[in-house]
Amino acid sequence: MMDNKEKNKNRSFFLYAALGLLIFFGVQQYNENINAPEQVSFSEFKSLINQKKVEEAIIKEQSNTVHFEVIGKSEVFKTEYPEGFEGEVFQLLVDEEIELSTDTEPAGFQDYFIAFLPWLFLAGFMFYMFSQVRTNGNQIMQFGKSKAKEMDEETPKVTFSDVAGAEEAKEELEEIKEFLKSPEKFNNLGAKIPKGVLLVGPPGTGKTLLARAVAGESEVPFYSISGSDFVEMFVGVGASRVRDLFKKAKDSSPAIIFIDEIDAVGRMRGAGLGGGHDEREQTLNQLLVEMDGFESNQGVILMAATNRPDVLDPALLRPGRFDRQVIVDRPDLDGRTEILKVHSKDKPLAKNIDLKTIAKQTPGFTGADLANLLNESALLAARKSKKTISNTDIENSIDRVLAGPEKKSRLMSDEEKKIIAYHETGHALVGWALPNADPIHKVTIIPRGRALGYTQALPEREKYLSSKAELKDRLAMLMGGRVAEELVFKDPTTGASNDIEKATEIARRMVMEFGMSDKLGPMLFGKGSNEVFLGRDYGRQQDYSDEVASSIDDEVKILLNDAHAIAGKILKKFKKQMDAMVEVLMEKETIDREEVSRIFKSIKKVKIQGSGKTLKLA
Repeated sequence: MMDNKEKNKNRSFFLYAALGLLIFFGVQQYNENINAPEQVSFSEFKSLINQKKVEEAIIKEQSNTVHFEVIGKSEVFKTEYPEGFEGEVFQLLVDEEIELSTDTEPAGFQDYFIAFLPWLFLAGFMFYMFSQVRTNGNQIMQFGKSKAKEMDEETPKVTFSDVAGAEEAKEELEEIKEFLKSPEKFNNLGAKIPKGVLLVGPPGTGKTLLARAVAGESEVPFYSISGSDFVEMFVGVGASRVRDLFKKAKDSSPAIIFIDEIDAVGRMRGAGLGGGHDEREQTLNQLLVEMDGFESNQGVILMAATNRPDVLDPALLRPGRFDRQVIVDRPDLDGRTEILKVHSKDKPLAKNIDLKTIAKQTPGFTGADLANLLNESALLAARKSKKTISNTDIENSIDRVLAGPEKKSRLMSDEEKKIIAYHETGHALVGWALPNADPIHKVTIIPRGRALGYTQALPEREKYLSSKAELKDRLAMLMGGRVAEELVFKDPTTGASNDIEKATEIARRMVMEFGMSDKLGPMLFGKGSNEVFLGRDYGRQQDYSDEVASSIDDEVKILLNDAHAIAGKILKKFKKQMDAMVEVLMEKETIDREEVSRIFKSIKKVKIQGSGKTLKLA
């Protein structure tokens, strides 16, 4: 890096020097042009001689000119004579007894320099352009050079203390750090450190940050590149860049190579319609060869990140290449709390803000989501000219992230507001009455994003499994909005379209994937396909008969009809509480958990018995 800096300094010096010379000689030439003698024709010069007006003359043989003075005038004149007529001009001046002198000095360096100055400037400009092309690795003359970025002293250092919410992943990577810092401890015992570490997890969970933290903790060179940087329009460029990248890493070992989004170049070979991508496969083949080509004691470790491990080539995942897969999952409650602490260090929060409460309100949020949440809160507070970030700002930011920005310009009639109020109350009341539904956290009829209103239900604790009873209660809660419209207005609206879509998807998965149908039993119907070019919608294969397909539709219909019936019975039973909540919603537009508890305090949890026509509340 220092060599490049010195080269840049030298190049800048030469450029400034050339520019200074150019300005100097340009100014000098300008002055000479300003003070240059006035030129007259040769015939006019002879006429002045005949009139006895020429007083003194100088013959400049080098330029075939005569500089002369005219009686009665202070300025100097000049004239040009044809080449080879020096003798005639000399004789003419002598005959007229004019004071005469000659200048036979050749042109000096300055004259030659000024004559060649445009060519020198052009040559310097071309030299500069070619040097730029030669030294810049991602330009036209160096297609095959790696585009990896190397962390140096000026790059902000990241350590494990900067990474929160991924404790298990950090423990897995501790070994890598220890090996890079003291490899002899492992080599003495005959232990081989993993050649490759694959970080797997959803987007925004901190995979790239973890890789940078390993490099920061180990204090070794860190080469970072994206998987898409290997692939170009020119054949063989990707493979060449892979070779160059590994060569750089070996030369500066111990080192870490990090390939982000490796699925861009490491996809399964031969998958999809029409076969594979030859150039991409060549790049992958070269990557496989390079990973086999160095030993563990060379001190080069390959780290990669992806959120699509299912599409990676099996040869890439075998032991000896990516020996270890580290799962970087969405953080749990404690993880989200720690992440919020990290991202709130430089933000002035109000004293009454509890980060754990915020973490409870954000299940499923990744580290990137939480960072964006606090940033949105800071922006909202700044918009209101506040000195600190309040709970209200954070609540509004959560709503903004989940449902979109508030639509203040959307004006609705009282009738539409009333329909939306009953719709959202239907969701909230059904969810409150069912024993396996998530607790209601907030209900609002303020339009946000594409939603005209929404009901927020949050689990009390982290949940990784869902039972059949919980899914059935979720279906009933989704149907609650439409049923409330039918019960009060006798005419449902289009506002329930998204609820029906979600409910149908859950019911179909219950039957086809989860084996929760008593009639069809615990069996998987339709195998998902993840082929590269087929897409998600075309990727499900029908590996069952048309009769079974009809039975699946019947079972899905039974689940949805039961959910509709359960919601109807609950709303009829607690019609008074539903009307009371609608009145409060029409007045306040947004109701929090405490207000919902006050309105529904008389409602006890119900039990569902039977199905279809035998369905009843206990």
